[in-house]
Amino acid sequence: MTGDGVRCMLMRGGTSKGLYFLAADLPADAGERDTLLLAMMGSGHPMQVDGVGGAHPLASKVAVVSPSRRAGADVDYLFLQLGVDEPTITDRQNCGNILAGVGPFAVERGLIRAGPRSTTARIHMVNSHTVVSATFATPAGVPRYAGDTAIAGVPGTAAPILLRFAGTAGSATGSLLPTGRVSDVIGGVEVSCVDNGMPVVVARASDFGLTGAEPHQELAGNEDLAARVQALRLAAGELMGLGDVSGLSVPKTTLVSAPRDGGAIGTQTFIPVRPHTSIGVLGAVTVATALLLPGAAGAELARLPASGYVIDIEHPSGHLEVEVEIDAAGDPPRVLRAGVVRTARKLFDGTIYPAPIAP
Repeated sequence: MTGDGVRCMLMRGGTSKGLYFLAADLPADAGERDTLLLAMMGSGHPMQVDGVGGAHPLASKVAVVSPSRRAGADVDYLFLQLGVDEPTITDRQNCGNILAGVGPFAVERGLIRAGPRSTTARIHMVNSHTVVSATFATPAGVPRYAGDTAIAGVPGTAAPILLRFAGTAGSATGSLLPTGRVSDVIGGVEVSCVDNGMPVVVARASDFGLTGAEPHQELAGNEDLAARVQALRLAAGELMGLGDVSGLSVPKTTLVSAPRDGGAIGTQTFIPVRPHTSIGVLGAVTVATALLLPGAAGAELARLPASGYVIDIEHPSGHLEVEVEIDAAGDPPRVLRAGVVRTARKLFDGTIYPAPIAP
């Protein structure tokens, strides 16, 4: 900490935006750390007007990075999701978008040595105790953010960051199929509860009276839909072994529909009841995994590739291609590979000054 301020970097990671900190720059006590972060973000006000939050869950995120204590990893990455309207904070989920910025941030802060052309960082995701590799350009040993890779939901282009996941099955629940079944019926709606890096409840959009092509603002203003999504999510959370999830943003709910733009499936995700403008990385990986499971809710709507393992997920802002291979013959099914290409960009590096914290 510097005076009353804390060193911080704001980065766009994938289609999210968050604050990146060295763990050493924050209080060691988790309670003190969380209170400080909530003050920095301005959580508890819908506009987060007295903090640097973006008044949306996708821009109210934090990465805490430190040298790894785990063999075979370079850095530890703790993800924290902060509330907007309410001053809440949770470590019960991962974020694959914010993950995209962790490798470059680690180089910027001197936690890992960059290669002369590119660098592969082995990142321990503390939330799920899994390791992911991130490969990104570092010409002359410096992270390069400019490039020619476009991702839906982000204007312009940037340098690609290849993320390859391992051991993501059951990241939050302990099992790829946390209910023990490929499909369940909750409140008369068939769902598939899957956890391959992110706990997700997959259901058909048609079972909610939707086509899957509704405009974002129409969904955002539909209070009856929000109530139905929340009821489904709360019941699914119990079935998935997550307990009372009323104060959590997991499990995510994704409604699927037939693809409309040449992809494999159409999606609309809610976090927890606000419609997502795109889809999270690990959420997309989990939805793709569900599509590969015979008998999963909505799997019959998918147009899967005839060969290869790249699955094109359509979402409200465009497309997200993920690489997933599973052995569906096993009991339970086994994930063989998962990966995705993202981009990230440093937005500012400096000192953040939180609002005074009441004693």
